[in-house]
Amino acid sequence: MRAVCLGVAAVLVAGAGAAEPLDGKAARAQLFDPSGVEVTVIAQDFLTARDRTALEFAGAQQNYYGAIAAAPGEGLLSEATVAAANYHDVDSARAAALKSCDSARKGGPRCVIVAEIRPIGWAPRQLSLSADASEGLRKTYRPARGAKALAISPATGIWAVATGPEAGREAVASCARQSGRDDCRVVVADR
Repeated sequence: MRAVCLGVAAVLVAGAGAAEPLDGKAARAQLFDPSGVEVTVIAQDFLTARDRTALEFAGAQQNYYGAIAAAPGEGLLSEATVAAANYHDVDSARAAALKSCDSARKGGPRCVIVAEIRPIGWAPRQLSLSADASEGLRKTYRPARGAKALAISPATGIWAVATGPEAGREAVASCARQSGRDDCRVVVADR
């Protein structure tokens, strides 16, 4: 989980997920390979050809889902330019990138999204997890025995896995402790 000012790193994470929990098998079928991303550069009048190339390169270094925001009045090579990555969906990443960028800009027009980062072959699906949470589902959740649950924080991208009879409650509590928020919910569960 990270947000990267082009040149300066800072931690940022957010996310979203499915309304009703899926079982592990159904959830695995919904996920994308966490090893690659597609970067879509959003046309903005202030971006040069060199800026677009830089955005493609920088975006390709991030985990999905992500977004890069920049302040039009300051250009791409500004401290306000922020990439928010490893969220559970692009909308949450966009919101986090814009908020962070607007907090850092020195003035002028509000920040705009200049790139979006999605998994290779992205298409809307019932469940959307960050690259790290997708990997966690495969490596931590899947091999666990008995009752288990994976909870996510849509606002922060934090996720947690718990096992045992109170797996759902414990996954939500762990997610909430890590995120500092009360929006955690179970998106994958098996009994």
